Amino acid sequence: MIEYPVRLQVYMAKSGCGSRRHCETLIEAGRVMVNMQRVTTLGTKVTEDDVVMVDGRTIEPVDRFFYFALNKPRGYVSTNYDPNERNFARDLLDVPQKPLLFSIGRLDKESTGLLLFTNDGKLTQKLSHPSYEVEKEYLVSASRPIAREDLEAMRRGVHLPDNRLAYRIRRFEILSSRWTRIILTEGKNREIRKLLEHFEYRVLDLIRVRVGPIELGDLKTGHWRQLTKEEVRRLHDEQRTKR
Repeated sequence: MIEYPVRLQVYMAKSGCGSRRHCETLIEAGRVMVNMQRVTTLGTKVTEDDVVMVDGRTIEPVDRFFYFALNKPRGYVSTNYDPNERNFARDLLDVPQKPLLFSIGRLDKESTGLLLFTNDGKLTQKLSHPSYEVEKEYLVSASRPIAREDLEAMRRGVHLPDNRLAYRIRRFEILSSRWTRIILTEGKNREIRKLLEHFEYRVLDLIRVRVGPIELGDLKTGHWRQLTKEEVRRLHDEQRTKR
């Protein structure tokens, strides 16, 4: 239950708008209205009687959380809002709760595989924080076999011009001349692609097959499923223990 008055970003997170930090960016961008007045101040508080709108849509908090897994096809974006895009991964979820859902982490437009959706903003925020070191596992194929020495360099860490911190993979496994398994724990924007481009590889396929304890399994491309109670429990265990 929500105790009113409540901070606007908390109200939004409980209404399925994303993590609190993401909700703050929506407020700062001028995309939120309270009682038909645009609000850009993060300290704003709302009451139970206030009408809150995001991008012209009225939102309301919900007490129940939902969790879904999607096998994202190529060409779909993970975000729920981008005026320059038409294909949104969330639209593939044929469920009544779809307007409430946001993705746990991102998967870039050209990558495929496991993408988790929920309206649980608190869990999303914790699983996305680097300190929890939640593993993301990928299968990667490139324009030529990826050399072990390059992978070892990526494991040690590579400094690229666009970030003051090193890009680094957690571990890897060469499966064949075509496929390599790569595991990350931080997941910076397009991290694997940038590392491979640094070593002059061109990515052909990038498939995410696992996020923490949740595996893609045999879920077909473009299809989705609801997470089991056991999987949800394991996700919550992940954010409690990996610090």
